[in-house]
Amino acid sequence: MKKILPLIALLATQSYTNDITIVKQKSENFLLGKETHINMKFKAQDNPNMWLKAGVRIQGTFENVATTKGGVTSNLQDAYLRRVRFEVAAGFSKTSSFVMDVRNDKANKADKGEGKFNVGDAYVKIKNPFNTSLVNFKLYRAKIDISRTETVKSARVIVYDRPHVADYAAQFITENRRGTNAQMYGNWKKKIHYQFAIGDATATEKSKDATGKSLDGSIGDQNFFYGGKIRFSPFDGWEETSRTETYFAKGKHFSIGASYWNASKIAYIVDGKTEQTDHTLLNYEISAHYKNAFIQAEYFDFDGVSQKWGTDTFGQSTGWYVTGEYVVPELDYIAPFFRYESWDKFSDEKGYTLNSKLVGINWYLRGNTTKAGLIYQKDTYSNNVGNKEVESLRLTTQWFF
Repeated sequence: MKKILPLIALLATQSYTNDITIVKQKSENFLLGKETHINMKFKAQDNPNMWLKAGVRIQGTFENVATTKGGVTSNLQDAYLRRVRFEVAAGFSKTSSFVMDVRNDKANKADKGEGKFNVGDAYVKIKNPFNTSLVNFKLYRAKIDISRTETVKSARVIVYDRPHVADYAAQFITENRRGTNAQMYGNWKKKIHYQFAIGDATATEKSKDATGKSLDGSIGDQNFFYGGKIRFSPFDGWEETSRTETYFAKGKHFSIGASYWNASKIAYIVDGKTEQTDHTLLNYEISAHYKNAFIQAEYFDFDGVSQKWGTDTFGQSTGWYVTGEYVVPELDYIAPFFRYESWDKFSDEKGYTLNSKLVGINWYLRGNTTKAGLIYQKDTYSNNVGNKEVESLRLTTQWFF
């Protein structure tokens, strides 16, 4: 006992840091508690610059879909896991870390079945190697900023299913906007942000023509993609400090941005014949929030879109969307939202338009850590892109830590 008491006294006087963290201490108090960080962080006691993060993300959907075509309506009731992901990250030093995840998205959607797991993000991050926020690097499978809503983590978007036109942009330059690449990025006082990248271009299984048909063929030769984005927050005190669509009635920001991306000499092989084109994507974004209210809009200009596989005809496509949300903390962070989208999938001819209207309400039970939503969406397809009307009612949930 004489030996134990001094040991207890010594331990009581020692100062220890938190080596395991998960809760956002500056988070608002939601109905189920404070929001958590994305992934739990374990810090090495013998080297605080080395750490490990691990976590999960699960998004579930129950929906009813009514499709009307030629005066006939068909109904599908479906339940599926929109996203299932296991995420890990490791810090090696003050400047270097590694991030990756394995995922099985849209498991059991329609007739897909259980699906298969694949790698999503998988990149090395080199942060502030020259002790300045102006120069940072990511290598391998990291997102390129072809769209604000596509760059924001799916855990932090208002609606799990992003706009149709943004999802098309995600495949137009490089596969799933994260084909193996090297990128440099940074910011100046959070007022100007930039990204430059070069890497592997688009893939066969993700290529679609203006009618929405997937490529029944292959891609032969193609060059690396290249391009970049720049964003600007012109007003003092309104700088964008993080990429998100959910602000929980806190703070303010205003940001505008533009990007240019190119993937050249893409050789589509269809029925033994080669059709070659260059893909060019221009993207313009604007976003702002002031406490409870948030609004965001983007415009897309595609060049090199196939009108229909096998015709060797390529042209332009343009589209845009606007979305917004209003958070009510007094009602336990219930937040109504809307989105409107208009996309001309082949601008050179009529009959290729898709219009989408969406309204809903989110309930942030523990911020983005635990939330639920109810969404109504109506999509109208013109003659050459399906000639149909699709209405859906979705109940969504999200869990992550």
